[in-house]
Amino acid sequence: MPVCTTRDGVEIFYKDWGRGRPVVFIHGWPLNGDAWYDQLKAVADAGYRGIAHDRRGHGRSTPVYDGYDFDTFADDLDDLLTHLDLRDVTLVAHSMGGGELARYIGRHGTGRVRSAVLLSAITPLMLQGPDNPEGVPQSVFDDIKAGILKERSQFWKDTSEGFFSADREGGGVTQGNRDAFWYMAMAQTIEGAVACVDAFGTTPFHGDLAKFDVPTLVVHGDDDRIVPVDATARKTAQLVHGAELKVYESGSHGIAMVDGDKQRFNRDLLDFLGR
Repeated sequence: MPVCTTRDGVEIFYKDWGRGRPVVFIHGWPLNGDAWYDQLKAVADAGYRGIAHDRRGHGRSTPVYDGYDFDTFADDLDDLLTHLDLRDVTLVAHSMGGGELARYIGRHGTGRVRSAVLLSAITPLMLQGPDNPEGVPQSVFDDIKAGILKERSQFWKDTSEGFFSADREGGGVTQGNRDAFWYMAMAQTIEGAVACVDAFGTTPFHGDLAKFDVPTLVVHGDDDRIVPVDATARKTAQLVHGAELKVYESGSHGIAMVDGDKQRFNRDLLDFLGR
């Protein structure tokens, strides 16, 4: 399997499809690089090089017990980009991966980066507070961790409904989408699952976003039940100079995987890449 060994000995699995200018996809929680299959094919078919890795403790990467914080994730991403000697890269990140992208730029700059895409991303801050009343209450994150620890298999099956807004009439989500979500979630370590909740729930990225100096596209669904658009995408677009915001009507958190929404996102992504 293609792997990159990080500075602390963790093996990061990645897919590498196509040839051309590189596009690196960063997955959300609790998924892995398989969540980007449709986008990898789309960019490879369009003449780009698509790369998607599994975060440590997810999918086929080393199932470590620790290191589930955004400084570590950003350094893992830097190790991957350095290992493959990628330059002029477009980074595309979903959900928690948006924090990884932001922290990468915050820690490592944009020397290798051409542009950035934040899809349903957690930036600049998920946790509700006096300065972020639109955010998610701490009790929600506590309930998520309790559900994982109680019986994670059923918890992931239940969580797939909100992830895809599966109860909404007229949506394109299928049982297959929900099964794929469960399959990927079960390939995540239980410690990683819980620790990542603390990481994505409470980490602020305002300082990281202030360091963005590349073209940035922000995409979010207005029916995102996991990452509220008003707490995240709308604020991110204001904090990143020149960012373009696209809000998909009735879009769920799982935009890149659901029929209809994923084709729209792929078109928007290819249009952005071609500029």
